[in-house]
Amino acid sequence: MSAELFLELGTEEIPAGFIPRALQDIERLLCKELETARIGFGKVRTFATPRRLAISIVDVARQQERQELELTGPPARIAFDADGKPTKAAEGFARTNGISVDELMTVDTPKGKYLFISKVIEGGETSAQLPEILPRVISKIPFKKSMRWKDLDIRFARPLHWIVATYGGQVIPFSFGDLQSGNISRGHRFMAPGEFTVSGATDYLANAEQHHVIPEIAKRRQLISEQLEVLAQELGGRINPDEELLEEVSFLVETPQALAGTIEERFLQLPPELLITSMREHQRYFTLIDAQGKLLPNFITIANTHAKDPQVVVAGNERVLKARLADAMFFWQEDQKNKLEERLEPLKKVVYQAKLGTSFEKIERFRELAVGLAEQLNPEVVEQTKRAALLAKCDLETGMVYEFPELQGVMGREYALLEGEDSRVAKAIFEHYLPTQAGGELPSDDVGAFVSLADKIDTICGCFSVGLIPTGTADPYALRRSAIGILAIILERGYAISIPQLVEKSVALLDAKRQRAGEEIVADVVEFIRLRLVNMLTGQGFPQDVVDAVLSAAFNEPLDAVDRVKALAELKGQEDFEPLSVAFKRVGNIIKGGLDVPVKSALLTAECEKTLYADLQQVQGQVATHVNERNYPAALAAIATLRGPVDAFFDGVMVMDKDEAVKNNRLALLTSIAGLFKGIADFSRIA
Repeated sequence: MSAELFLELGTEEIPAGFIPRALQDIERLLCKELETARIGFGKVRTFATPRRLAISIVDVARQQERQELELTGPPARIAFDADGKPTKAAEGFARTNGISVDELMTVDTPKGKYLFISKVIEGGETSAQLPEILPRVISKIPFKKSMRWKDLDIRFARPLHWIVATYGGQVIPFSFGDLQSGNISRGHRFMAPGEFTVSGATDYLANAEQHHVIPEIAKRRQLISEQLEVLAQELGGRINPDEELLEEVSFLVETPQALAGTIEERFLQLPPELLITSMREHQRYFTLIDAQGKLLPNFITIANTHAKDPQVVVAGNERVLKARLADAMFFWQEDQKNKLEERLEPLKKVVYQAKLGTSFEKIERFRELAVGLAEQLNPEVVEQTKRAALLAKCDLETGMVYEFPELQGVMGREYALLEGEDSRVAKAIFEHYLPTQAGGELPSDDVGAFVSLADKIDTICGCFSVGLIPTGTADPYALRRSAIGILAIILERGYAISIPQLVEKSVALLDAKRQRAGEEIVADVVEFIRLRLVNMLTGQGFPQDVVDAVLSAAFNEPLDAVDRVKALAELKGQEDFEPLSVAFKRVGNIIKGGLDVPVKSALLTAECEKTLYADLQQVQGQVATHVNERNYPAALAAIATLRGPVDAFFDGVMVMDKDEAVKNNRLALLTSIAGLFKGIADFSRIA
């Protein structure tokens, strides 16, 4: 026998960003409690609006599972005294497990006789367990921020107003704070604030919708999407894609109504990103674009009520937007009274980080790094790179970026274009912030890529230089994201960049700031970036052992490392790879540290070692050529031809010969074979 368990928590409006995690936590906590209580259950569904969090679990067993326990206690020699009377150890073991001392048994174990209990715990009624389980779950739901209200000794994201708790349609009685659980929910705050009765999820969903509440998240989101598309088509455009905004808005309303408004023509002279950001971040408006991707003079807002007179609501939103954009227009016009370069002087007084100096000092450091990259990889853009790096942070001192921090880079690009700067310089000012997230857009031009790499490596090396190193849970300066961005740019654009050399140059520029030994900083930063590449490659599906083998052997240029990973992964996928791996692992195991001396052909007596040496000499040249050309598949294929001669060598001779000279010569031969992999992969790490 089983029944449905239903729980709804009615609240004040919960911040949209809190809700998805809260639903996950409610499901996790409640399922764990049921499992611990030995109560079986079936499918779980969750529901939410800004004013409610709910969960339904079907097929919840009516009774706890019967439990058979076999428990071993203290040794019999401790449990009983010399006269055979039970000691406190025996009495405590019996009391803890709810039986009398007379019911204790002893059992023989390899360590001697021990007390033993065998008992059966019958399952209780689920309905008797739930009044304890549910308030415990509610109290444990974690929120980024929670609050107290009245004089209650409880916390929640927002004050609770009602609790629905039913099992098999019957109320589960318990109290939480000053609330008593029941079966009464409430409708939309404005459109249908009345109460309705709940027995389970089916009638809950039906009654809620009759009261203008759509608890199903996917249904509410789909309804919003459909309304957006209808209005967009009516206005002759399409919705500017924004999945994050759609997700957020779906948690801001209980019953959505999409309404379209107009942007005043005079505001369209502002940069599109500015208009979009202002409408998105402050008003949660969706924007529209035409077939060419040009921003249309319209917006769509999602109201939480079905307005009797939609035009009144639209007019109110247009009025609010007008005030917002008027402020933006003011900053736009004021900022243009001073050129970007004139804002360098104020940056000399802006502290970038207390231990690392001002923003201007940071600019000087990463400009030198960026110019160095340009000189190495594309000398034709040295001057543009130098100019872009100089102006990259100047928009931080503009009124627009002060008002809209998320527009840094965007406004720098727009102001640079207005001032007549080279278009590649202007684009680089924006693109040097890319990527802003894992898998995000990357710089499309060398100038922006060089400045981005330089800025990010300076940030990482600077923080490591003064001890601001990420921990397992804390990374306040987003250094992991910067490292991933560095690797993504290098791999995307195919740059042959030595990470150790770049880090060494960056650390040298921080000489006056660093609080640790330079060599130590370089080693730590290189390893930090190497580990990010390990995570990136394993995340892309490359075998963990292959990535580990390659990046443990050598990590210098990321592009080269990826080529080696691809080659070894391809080789490992071949049918005869395992015996090949075993053979070369055996080589490594025997030589240990190796004996790096020339092989003496005169000491090669057995035919198998002569053959191996001859084949090695031929393969060495091939491997060297392929490695120089970075043709790692060919290099590994050449090495693989030695598998047969290596097997024959091990079958034909004893490496550790009694003759010291012969033994050392054979070790030198094997060391030369192991040396073929040097800089490609460490075969000992292949699983």
